[in-house]
Amino acid sequence: MDRREFIRNGCAACLSATVAAGILSSCTSTRYISGALGKDGLTIDAAEFMTRQKGKTGYRSFVIVRNNALQYPVCVYRFSENEYSALWMQCTHQGTELQALGDRLQCPAHGSEFDNKGMVKTGPAGKSLRSFPVTVSNNQIFIDLRVV
Repeated sequence: MDRREFIRNGCAACLSATVAAGILSSCTSTRYISGALGKDGLTIDAAEFMTRQKGKTGYRSFVIVRNNALQYPVCVYRFSENEYSALWMQCTHQGTELQALGDRLQCPAHGSEFDNKGMVKTGPAGKSLRSFPVTVSNNQIFIDLRVV
């Protein structure tokens, strides 16, 4: 095998392995749920954050709650057993739906980024995301949607 053929075959193999790993990890890291929509807000089960891999229990850092009655989804970040943040996934710049990328939310339209508490990290957005109070009781997480 000559140098050119080695580089072509080696690079193709590395690229396909990298792409496959990226696709698989992104599929397993984002969990979409619908939640139960009540009069005052959404209720989700705390168990939605649990994962099991190789016999070990772990926790997702976030889940995305999509409900047909809501215009935008709500991203719920888990910090500990009793500490969560719930963020409206609408960019404060021009209203585009945000994408969750680990511990941040990003606007695909103009690149604004927000941290997992909803604070602007990169503009052009100048305002933090709308957040909702979260309470935990009996392994149920309640997201109060009444607060503006």
